Amino acid sequence: MVILSEVYDLRRFATASEFMAFLGGVPSEQPSGQKQRRGGITKTGNRRVRRILVEAAWACRHYPKVTSRQRKMFASQPPAVTDVCRKANLRLTRRFQRLTARGKKAPVAMTAIARELAGFVWAE
Repeated sequence: MVILSEVYDLRRFATASEFMAFLGGVPSEQPSGQKQRRGGITKTGNRRVRRILVEAAWACRHYPKVTSRQRKMFASQPPAVTDVCRKANLRLTRRFQRLTARGKKAPVAMTAIARELAGFVWAE
């Protein structure tokens, strides 16, 4: 609900990258001639939505288990919706594990997961 109340209409963004830029979840760039250096995320966008996505991303630290509460919620949803949810959850969990295995710190990995989660939100 926070995302919908802050963004209003996701259709105003032509691509997921535009939505991520709106949230300030894209890396800063410092071009100099032929070189391009990338820094941390810009944080120039909507901080409430960015914070909610980062908080949601922290749930992707552990392997996704389907609880009895989730089974009840999924029972009332179309199978296509539940499949997308499960695939997204599994993909984000694996990405977090790969990033931390490569030596990224957890908060940095969570920012990357939140950015990818923003792409999922825009696509659906």
